[in-house]
Amino acid sequence: MDIESSTHDWAVDQLQLASERGALHINQIIYAELLVPAMSAKYVDEVLDVYQTQRSNLPWHAAALTAQVYQNYRQRGGNRGSPMPDFYIGAQAAVMNLAVLTRDRKLYSTYLPKLRLFADLK
Repeated sequence: MDIESSTHDWAVDQLQLASERGALHINQIIYAELLVPAMSAKYVDEVLDVYQTQRSNLPWHAAALTAQVYQNYRQRGGNRGSPMPDFYIGAQAAVMNLAVLTRDRKLYSTYLPKLRLFADLK
């Protein structure tokens, strides 16, 4: 596993704390992001099962909010190649009344200011 240990340790600690507060949810985008550092799907599934993580499909009505927020980001000079997936994750949390566990509080609080955020490193 090739993950920066301080980030990995922080993430595991935060997942434990979040799981004690309520059900954890994961969508297809987050799942794909977890697999990017060459993780096996079996390993990721085992970790998610430990926390009894619910697999939540992306709701269609989150797409409109994602587009609106991303357009706002671009109008403010945001980078084209940047975080459409993050906005989709935030929009899903907003429409499902969930909190987001993130290390990037600034992005979410700027573009989805009412979104509940769970934790960050900054």
